[in-house]
Amino acid sequence: MSSAYPSAGAPVGAPVCPRHPDRVSYVSCQRCGRPTCPECQRSAAVGIQCVDCVKESARAMPTRRTIFGGAVTTGRPVVTITMMAICVVLFALDWIIPNGFIFNNLAYAPFFTESEPWRMLTSAFLHSTDILHIAFNMYALWILGNALEPAFGRLRFLSVYLISALGGSVGVLLLSPIDTAVVGASGAVFGLFGALFVVQKKRGGDLRQIVVLLLINAALGFIIPNISWQAHLGGLITGALCTAAIAYAPAIKNRNLVQWGGMAAVVVILAALTVYKVSTFPPFIIG
Repeated sequence: MSSAYPSAGAPVGAPVCPRHPDRVSYVSCQRCGRPTCPECQRSAAVGIQCVDCVKESARAMPTRRTIFGGAVTTGRPVVTITMMAICVVLFALDWIIPNGFIFNNLAYAPFFTESEPWRMLTSAFLHSTDILHIAFNMYALWILGNALEPAFGRLRFLSVYLISALGGSVGVLLLSPIDTAVVGASGAVFGLFGALFVVQKKRGGDLRQIVVLLLINAALGFIIPNISWQAHLGGLITGALCTAAIAYAPAIKNRNLVQWGGMAAVVVILAALTVYKVSTFPPFIIG
């Protein structure tokens, strides 16, 4: 019976693979010249390279960046789809689990801010039992996500989305009665509208369609009952500020620091506004 590799070690003086010294190889890496066994061989543009040289070459190759500094990705907008999937799953669970368990534990109202602050984010993944509520938000998220996620890169897009969701809750905290319960991704979605506005302005594009769309959606918050215009406003401003930090950061060595520092500053401002507003609550509300 034949074997690809000697079972008792390589013959003395025979060329062996540096990663597998028990394996003889008469094939050499075209880059470093060392012997490389079949397991460590990688096809290159010319000849064969060893796996170590391939890894070194990959590390030396600069990462492709989008116009706003994010890593270039291909395929479907993963973050957008993930956010939509979470919303849909929670919407289904809210129907399946009795006694409003999902809503009661994840929805946001200003009086929850100090005791359960995570609701400021979790509420952005919930929706009312009205199918039109989630359908409109998911449609808008899909359209905006397909436009913005490839431009920002996944991590920046996710950050803008989540910070905008937080900004929507801060808008509710500042402008609504303390017992106003809210759910919905519209604060985060309006943050993406704000992001698209800033992107279009930065690129010198036509802003009229975006402005008209924003005005129509803003008007609906005052015309249709049970729509939180406060969350829309908070998300819109927050998304625009975060995107301004991304889009207008100078393309220099410290560009990432300016972008992430700008978004961190927005979070600090939201936190400061939250602390201030909570400090004005009546004593019986705190705790």
